[in-house]
Amino acid sequence: MATETNEAAGAAAPGMPQLDFSTFPNQIFWLVVTLVIIYFILSRVALPRIAAVLAERQGTITNDIAAAEELKLKAVEAEQAYEQALADARTEAAKIAAETRAEIKAGLDEAIAKADAEIAARTAESEARITEIQASAMENVGVVARDTAAAIVAAIAPGTAEEQAINDAVDAKLKGAR
Repeated sequence: MATETNEAAGAAAPGMPQLDFSTFPNQIFWLVVTLVIIYFILSRVALPRIAAVLAERQGTITNDIAAAEELKLKAVEAEQAYEQALADARTEAAKIAAETRAEIKAGLDEAIAKADAEIAARTAESEARITEIQASAMENVGVVARDTAAAIVAAIAPGTAEEQAINDAVDAKLKGAR
């Protein structure tokens, strides 16, 4: 009998309370109250915090993009300054190279002029010495020629050699040889 009463009580029980139509108005009331409380908590607490975080992120992103643009402009300016400095350095290097070449050429021209002057002086000195040696040689040739002519004339015709005639003959031949 006990089992029959348990079965009768179980059959009389409506089942799950959420599906019992007699409790629907009470459930709907508490559902509305809960939804209103959740709405107020979300609208007053959670959503403003989320909106603040999103706004902060958006501000950070905007600031980062602005900073990146500014850095990009600075990089472009730095590149232009670098290119200008490089061009100026190349121009300056070319100018220095040209000045150095001019200085070296001037020094070389000066050294060449000095060497040419020294060579000309030595050449003039050598020519003077050569002329002196030629004159001395011609004089010595004249002396030897006179002595030889006098010896030949004395050997061919002893006592007939006139010193003046031999000197005139040797001088005439030497003038013709020059």
